Amino acid sequence: MLNKSIFSALLISLLVGCQSAYYSAMEKVGTHKRDILIDRVEEATSSQEEAKEEFISALEQLSKLIAFDGGELQTQYELSKESFESSYEAAEEVSAHIDAIEDVAEALFDEWRDEIEQYSNQSLKRQSERQLNTTEKRYLTVINAMHKAEDKMAPILASLKDNMLYLKHNLNAKAIGALKGEYKVIKQDINRLIIQMNKSIEDSQAFIATLKS
Repeated sequence: MLNKSIFSALLISLLVGCQSAYYSAMEKVGTHKRDILIDRVEEATSSQEEAKEEFISALEQLSKLIAFDGGELQTQYELSKESFESSYEAAEEVSAHIDAIEDVAEALFDEWRDEIEQYSNQSLKRQSERQLNTTEKRYLTVINAMHKAEDKMAPILASLKDNMLYLKHNLNAKAIGALKGEYKVIKQDINRLIIQMNKSIEDSQAFIATLKS
């Protein structure tokens, strides 16, 4: 059975692949691109919260493994491996949500520009243009913050994977001791990731508030 996060990511990817038909179908039932954008930003915010918790959990589990002092070493390794895999899946879901946001945002702004040209009232046209420009700027702030957080996840996952592979091939106290320096670097990187994710989440929430107002 597929992991829930992987299934969600695959579903989002499939939707992105046939968005025009999807948007048309949604509009027929009264759900417009603006509504879909709000929903997707909210979903991405939730996925970032989940990813944040998974990375924190992976760090905590790695800390326990490095501090290992007697007991079943294989069990601690398996727990750390599971935490890494959960972090990887959460990161994949975040990326899938970002792709979905970008797709609907592009469709929404393209449609908005086309419709602006249909105005006969120049005053209303200028107001709509200003609103479009303001919304696009706010959107860019949000999506850029998301990408910055996304970019910080990749090197952390690479480091965690390296550690898991190293321990898989050298599962002993000496090998664990050799990873203590790696742990410090990973901890610093995850702390920076959390800061960036918090900023991204705050920006997303503010953007959602403006779209709903």
